[in-house]
Formats: sequence, C-alpha cells, structure tokens
Amino acid sequence: MIDFKSEVLKIKDQMIEDIKNLCAIPSTQDDSTIAEFAPFGKANRQALDAMLEIGKRDGFDVEDVDGYAGHIDIGEGDETFGILGHLDVVPVNEVGWDDIRDKMITASAGGNAAADVVEVDWSWVGEFYAAGWLEPLEVSDETRADIPTLETFTKDGKILAIPYANDYRLSYYNTKQYEDAEITQEPQTWDEVYQNCKTLKEKGICEYPFALPLNAEEKTSTYLMWLAYTMNGIVFNDDGTLNKDSVLAALRYEEQLIRDELVDPADKTSSGMDTYKRILSGSANFLTGPTSFVSKSTSEEDCSVIGEITPILVPGKEAKATVTMALPEALGITRFSKNKESADKFIKWYTSAGMQEELNETNTAIPTRNSVLKKLIDDGRIQNAGAMMEQAEFIASPFPDGVPAYYAEMSNAMYNAIHKMALGKMTAEEAYAEMDSKISDLTP
Repeated sequence: MIDFKSEVLKIKDQMIEDIKNLCAIPSTQDDSTIAEFAPFGKANRQALDAMLEIGKRDGFDVEDVDGYAGHIDIGEGDETFGILGHLDVVPVNEVGWDDIRDKMITASAGGNAAADVVEVDWSWVGEFYAAGWLEPLEVSDETRADIPTLETFTKDGKILAIPYANDYRLSYYNTKQYEDAEITQEPQTWDEVYQNCKTLKEKGICEYPFALPLNAEEKTSTYLMWLAYTMNGIVFNDDGTLNKDSVLAALRYEEQLIRDELVDPADKTSSGMDTYKRILSGSANFLTGPTSFVSKSTSEEDCSVIGEITPILVPGKEAKATVTMALPEALGITRFSKNKESADKFIKWYTSAGMQEELNETNTAIPTRNSVLKKLIDDGRIQNAGAMMEQAEFIASPFPDGVPAYYAEMSNAMYNAIHKMALGKMTAEEAYAEMDSKISDLTP
C-alpha cells in the first residue's frame, strides 16, 4: 500500500517552491493587457504558463485551452476523474506608506507583531532600531557584496532588513534637445548642467529645463540630500548635524536655478513625482531621480519622447560624482514575531536572485542585487539602461551612522525651509539657518 504522506514529504520542498512562485505572480484580471490567448490579461497568462510547465516537468500531459484554462492529465480511458482548481490570486489592497508605518508602530508599541514579515522603508530604520522593534538578520558575505543598499538598513553593524526593490539616483537628459541646441556632450558637472539649461532656455528649446521638486514634501528634502552628496561627497557631519559648506552650496545652486527661471514655477506646488515626470513629456531636459524612469522612458503609456531620454551618471563638482544615494524598500522581522525562523526563510527567498528576476518581469521592480541587475541589462530585459549598471556601483549612504531615529522630523525641517526659499520668503542662507537650527536640536 502506498504511504501517501511519505511520498508527499519527499517532494515537500519542491511543492513549497512551486506554490511560492505561483503566488508571486499577480494574477488578477487586467483588462488593459487582454490579448489573444490571454483573455484575462498578461499576469493570468503567466500563471497559466507556469502551472502548465510544472505539469510538463512532472511527466503529465498538458493542454492549453486558448488561455481560458488548462488541463494537466495522466492515464487513459473512457472516464475521467477531475479536480478543479484556480490560479488567480486575490487582489492586493494597496495602502500608503503612512498607513503601513502607523500599523507597525501601533502593534509594536503594544508588544505585538503586525505581521511576521514587515515592510521596512529606508527612512524608518533609525526610528524602529532606536525603539528596539527590528530583529537583526544574518546575511552571508556573498549577499553583502551583491546588495550595496544593505548599508542603508544597517545600524551599529547590525543588518535590520534586506532590500528587495532598488531605487537609487540616476541622471537623465533629453539628447534631442541637446542636439537642437548644438550642445555636443552630456554634462559632467553640476555647473555644466546649469550652463546647458541656460542655453536650452535662451534658444527657446526648453523653457524650464531643470526638474526640481520644491513643494513641502519629502522628495524635496531628499533631492537636496543627494544634490549635496553628489556635489560635495558629504551631507551630514559625524555628529549628525548638517555639513554647512556642502548643504549651503546645494541650496545656493537650487536658488540660482529658481532665480534664473530654469525651474517650472509649477514645481513649487506640484507633487515631486509630477515634477519628475516633466522629463517624460519633454517639458524638462534634465532630471536626477528614480531608477524606475529607465523603464518609464521606454513606455508608450508614460513617455511621449521615447528615444530621446538617456540615463547617465550623476554629475559631480569637478567630474562625474563618485557616490549616489539609494532609497530602497526592504523586508524585516519584528522582535515580536512568533515565527522568526519561517519569516527569515521567506525573506531570503523573496530577496533571492531568482525572485528578483521574477519581480522585475512582473512589476518592473529594480533588483537590489547587482548580479541580477547586470544580467537583466546584458539580456536586454531592461532597455535603455544607459549608465544604470555603472551608477549602481556607486551606491552609498550619506548618513554616517545610518538613518537617524529623528529622520521624519529632520526631513520636515528641510523641505519646509526649501519650500519657503522657493516661494521667495527666504534666501538660501536663511533656509539653511532654519533647517540647521531645528536639526541641531534633534541630534543627541
């Protein structure tokens, strides 16, 4: 007699891996991607293909019913015994970062786990570490070398989360506008960016060539951080206070762009993301922003100037910058988790090389593993990559001791002062003095 339990246990690991891979495909109905043999959309088609491949691998006969369903059969005869199943997953309810953060804070403050595995935004690390809410993770030397953004999630030598989606700063410019203005080289320095923007404006090619977030929101403060970082190699002193020479120079640079009307006045009140998107319409020539704009620049849905945008290394003070800042997302384990071992296994699987390839395929997530990023670029799966791979080698953290516990208050002080400067209510010097005073009060 067959011992079915022992037979199942022999293939337990493979079954779990198959289920994980199927669940990772966001197979909800998507009418926007319906096509021949994909009547419920692209992701459902991917899920069906994945299941049929499992059937083939395990020796079954398979049949695809025009994308509506599939058969996985074994044996023969006039009668059939069938088991019906479905592959589509339940739609994910999207919530904002603040909702996730509030849920985690409420649960952790009460000594409970919001979940065994939790989202960890790069800006929460210091706050959650100071409160003792995150469990340190063991990470191999190979993974440390492959994921440079681990530095962002490290405090006092402890890795508190493993990033699964990358978002480092890369520069973009419109090459056709440069050709029209007879500018023959991509910018190497921030001064060249400024001079080239003036030329584009003076020649009537692009009225507001520099995309610069200036509204009172976090993208405004992070832009100042990476501008100072790439311009001067430093943002914060070892004691956590602002480095005056570097940050003030960056503020003066932004002030000059505003004064010379190289920035769209709408950038002062638009969302940061809307400001970034100006390069996709040709209303801006230059952007330093998210790596996600590599894929957006080749998307007919997002971009009206396809073929004109090139990703380049971020400029520096005297040549290309030797650092760039990353704002990645990660997964961690709370101290209150009741299933820490299983949670650790899930995180290692979700951040594995194979899974990062899958995430890029299904939702264009940028890999945090440089080995996977290189593979996707070399294979042509990431198009119009430009300097994307080279820039990834320069990822570093501007925070001397990791993201501070008071990051939210610090960011608030920075973007409010910058916004006032943008509205003409403050000079660069006054904006620096205001943010410096508030940040100094926050530092231990």
